[in-house]
Amino acid sequence: MVDGSVTIRTRKFMTNRLLARRQMVVDVLHPGKATVPKTTIREKLAGMYKCTADRVFTFGFKTNFGGGKSTGFALVYDTMDYAKKFEPKFRLVRQGVMEAKTKTSRKQKKEKKNRMKKVRGTAKSKVGSGKK
Repeated sequence: MVDGSVTIRTRKFMTNRLLARRQMVVDVLHPGKATVPKTTIREKLAGMYKCTADRVFTFGFKTNFGGGKSTGFALVYDTMDYAKKFEPKFRLVRQGVMEAKTKTSRKQKKEKKNRMKKVRGTAKSKVGSGKK
């Protein structure tokens, strides 16, 4: 992807001191191309706002009908600690800051619940942790 033909403009810029971030609407002009990867947008915004790309969170991009222009939202946090504190977990996972929790299947949850019904008191924790 040629970087010269992609133009990034920001509007509705706001400094949010309570959440220690800068937030803005991002317009990406990409005539004759499909959508631009969010990693590219993050890197360009990091250059514009003099920070590292890992502190820039972009989301909600919609491409206009006919293509050529996409509009989304971006948050630039002051530090990575603030990003981890305020940003939703799914966005941190999406960006690779955190690992996703491994989900137990519905059947395993039901089997565990039924095993726990068969015992009383403190034995329930033993049943829940592993084998009987």
